[in-house]
Amino acid sequence: MPWLSAPLFAQASAPSVPSPTPVLPPFVPPTPEQAIAFLGTLALLAGLAAALYGLVFVVLRSFFRRLEFELGIAILNLARVPTLIILVFGSLRLALNFLAPSTALLWLGRFCAALLVAAFTFLVGQLFTQAAVYYLKGFAEKTEAAWDDVLIPILETIIPPLIYVFGAFFFLQSLGIDLTGLWVAFGGITFVLGFALKDILANFFSGLVLLIDTPFQFGDMVRLPDGSTAVIKKVGLRVTHLYVIDNYCEVYIPNAELEKRDIVNLSRPTPHYAYSLNVSVRVDADPVATTNILSEIVNGHPDILGDLDEKLRCLDSFFGLKQAEDGEISKVEAGRLRLLAYKKLNDQLQLVESKLEALVANIRLLEKGGLRKEELRNLAGDFQTILSLFGLRLVGDRPEKKGRSHLQEEPETLLTNTTIGLIRALYQAWLKDPDLTPEDEQLLPQEWEQKIEVLKLKLGRLHQKLMSSGQDETRLDNYTYSFLTWLRDNFKESQTIWKEPQVRMTDIQGNAMQFTIRFYVDNIKLEHWFRGNRVTNEVRREIVRRLRQAYILHLL
Repeated sequence: MPWLSAPLFAQASAPSVPSPTPVLPPFVPPTPEQAIAFLGTLALLAGLAAALYGLVFVVLRSFFRRLEFELGIAILNLARVPTLIILVFGSLRLALNFLAPSTALLWLGRFCAALLVAAFTFLVGQLFTQAAVYYLKGFAEKTEAAWDDVLIPILETIIPPLIYVFGAFFFLQSLGIDLTGLWVAFGGITFVLGFALKDILANFFSGLVLLIDTPFQFGDMVRLPDGSTAVIKKVGLRVTHLYVIDNYCEVYIPNAELEKRDIVNLSRPTPHYAYSLNVSVRVDADPVATTNILSEIVNGHPDILGDLDEKLRCLDSFFGLKQAEDGEISKVEAGRLRLLAYKKLNDQLQLVESKLEALVANIRLLEKGGLRKEELRNLAGDFQTILSLFGLRLVGDRPEKKGRSHLQEEPETLLTNTTIGLIRALYQAWLKDPDLTPEDEQLLPQEWEQKIEVLKLKLGRLHQKLMSSGQDETRLDNYTYSFLTWLRDNFKESQTIWKEPQVRMTDIQGNAMQFTIRFYVDNIKLEHWFRGNRVTNEVRREIVRRLRQAYILHLL
């Protein structure tokens, strides 16, 4: 019947000559034929809806559970009630077409259409906020890109209100309410607000520019133009929230203003940060002996980067560190455990790097005459050896074929002496540090596990390149070398020679010699961003103690 077969959302028409609107009776009792057609159609549609519901929410759910597909299970849980409403009232809406037209049935049809719109809007909103955003956040944690960490919270703020606003418009329109005037008014208001809120819009688009060329991530420590240090907490639609470390307060800077400022990111490319101390000693002191004392002091602190063997030798000579208490081990013992874990990991990474360098050299040698199948199999064997050093293996029916396999971690018992196993042993040893705060107990594992996930993704892509060498076989060495460069620069440095402490005599003035000590703290994000200040203070205190013992401290 045409009175109910119209679309859910009324479409405006503009006939040249208006025709009179037919007056419907309040209610018309259905004839036996109409009642049979209505009930039969409703029963048929209900049966189809029940079958579809069972197929999706019973069969598909069990399939997802066997695959351990968490996202699919979450989507089914969110869609259960809205889908039931859509199926029930959609079936009723279609079955009403077989009854005689009346005012009561007209409003009942509109009511069903409005419920369909409301259920669909709620379903889309929930799928975005509970499923899409959750998945995107998990994906962002596995990538090194900074823009997705900033973009996802903004989308989480903007998209849901837009979904519900448009859903409300269509809900009212499905009830037969004419919204033409409201749409025109909305357009006019938007035009006026565009002029009135131009500063806010400028900040909004500046925020988008920050997303495209993101100079920081959430949690990064930055230095502002006034010299203060702050932590990026959130990039909002209009302002960026920063936590000022020294003042224990939050600062809100408009995005347009922040875009114009010169900001130094202290957390990139690594959370290692260099500190300098100036020391004055008596002019009659032995410069070589003084340099050795200062070198032993700075190398003896467990939170400063340096040659691991030298640091282990000097560790017990550093006094004033936190002692064992309340079931915790002392700072010296915790530092020794961490340094030994670092040493094992660095040795493993050097072995991996040597294998990758040999693989690059082998590829460059073989690809000059074109790679044959036998040579590709040999390269794949070398690559699987490298994967085993990382603690990964190829799993699938035919690992030698692209798309037939995926990377998987070795069982826990086989991970002990692999790169991934040694990384986890490192941050577990690091967590014994008595100077860490409770939030560091989450930060360290999260930071390293994110690196492990990125490592898996990059190794998976490199494996795909090796298995599909026919497309760009002359670039396999470039892909492998690019991964090696990333491993050294962004994953974990196996050697930090240029970051080892440096002690230099810089000047002689009157009766004093001036020395400058430069050193890198291992991670300035820890201890609520005060780790560098604590380490600097402990080193300065130890310098005073040792130089007084040697009777060479110069007092101004």
